[in-house]
Amino acid sequence: MKKIYVIDTNVLLQDPQAIFSFQDNEVVIPAVVLEEVDSKKRYMDEIGRNARQVSKLIDQLRQDGKLHESIPLYNGGTLRIELNHRSFHQLQEIFVEKTNDNRILAVAKNLSLEEQAKENGKAVILVSKDTLVRVKADALGLQAEDFLSDRVIEVNDIYTGFLELYIQREWLDQFYENGELQLNDITNERLYSNQFLIMKDALGSSASALGVIDGSGKKVKKLIYDQEHIWGIKPRNVQQTMATELLLREDIPLVTMVGKAGTGKTLLALAAGLLQTEDDKKYNKLLVARPIVPVGKDIGYLPGEKQEKLRPWMQPIYDNLEFLFNVKKPGEIDNILAGLGSIEVEALTYIRGRSIPDQFIIIDEAQNLTKHEVKTILTRVGERSKIVLMGDPAQIDHPYLDEYNNGLTYVVEKFKEQKMAAHVRLLKGERSGLAQLAADLL
Repeated sequence: MKKIYVIDTNVLLQDPQAIFSFQDNEVVIPAVVLEEVDSKKRYMDEIGRNARQVSKLIDQLRQDGKLHESIPLYNGGTLRIELNHRSFHQLQEIFVEKTNDNRILAVAKNLSLEEQAKENGKAVILVSKDTLVRVKADALGLQAEDFLSDRVIEVNDIYTGFLELYIQREWLDQFYENGELQLNDITNERLYSNQFLIMKDALGSSASALGVIDGSGKKVKKLIYDQEHIWGIKPRNVQQTMATELLLREDIPLVTMVGKAGTGKTLLALAAGLLQTEDDKKYNKLLVARPIVPVGKDIGYLPGEKQEKLRPWMQPIYDNLEFLFNVKKPGEIDNILAGLGSIEVEALTYIRGRSIPDQFIIIDEAQNLTKHEVKTILTRVGERSKIVLMGDPAQIDHPYLDEYNNGLTYVVEKFKEQKMAAHVRLLKGERSGLAQLAADLL
């Protein structure tokens, strides 16, 4: 039986194409949702862009009929703007305030009661990204669901970039001797180019080997940069060894790294960038950028010129640079960077419209990027450039993103089958014992 889906504002602001995600069912947009979308159109950010896109889409659909009556969608469903069913009679004893959320709940509740009165009434489901709206709906006896169509992956399918594999001892010996193995000799699992294999003895001995699948996807080979020191930094665990391999490989222009705080993502990426920019001269410039998304309350407008305004947001980058340059005095790192001239620390706000060739690009905190923003960034990458996207999908400060629909996860999943891209999840914290314990417990 067909259903009626009542859509909350945050669903449309997260995915402007959301109305096409409900198959052949009826999609209802309360009038108050249009008012909320209209109030966001002037925002000069992702939310504003999506609000404008929703407005244009609905205006185009208006050509197909009267929106308040019902118009057909290409997927077999229908859409209508709900102007009636706004009575608060069913809510007034529980939720007194006439907020926009409560107006949406009222529309869904009244539609549900109307359908229940029919002999073959449809189920009415409220779809919202807002957890408390779904809780309120449950209190009113309404069906409510999160909008999951924007998720790139399911919870248990996050790609890690490596696989642990138990194989016969003779295969391990052959790998040590020849430096490679045919994949079909040791496994029938589907694996990707540049995916790592942690190979262990199937009989339980301590023998093991670390390999990486080549571009053909048919062989596993020894690492090129195994145990490499980069700017005084030595990998402390197997995942950091994997990350070092990816960061130093010229044939992999796109690298993604995820991991909890303290796993060494930023430090390794900066060290690799400095080595290849300053020492090896493979790139003309090291560009480091991160999105300006505050944790907790925003501190408001900052005084000074652009660099002075950016400094508080970019301080985590400067902390790592101070460690790599072994800085002892306050302000010394600024003099070092000014003297080098090949290191640029920038906010992502200024990246649109640029073309960035011959550069080693690091995008920190990429989990706070939307799919559209990450596409904007990757399409800026010029010839002979390498880009590293990194972050912790469990630490998201964006109101409409989560671990499974953010831009970083999106890139990881979309590029995992491409031989010019590679990914690794860092597991072990190396900042300090306390930092690791805090990441695990908190």
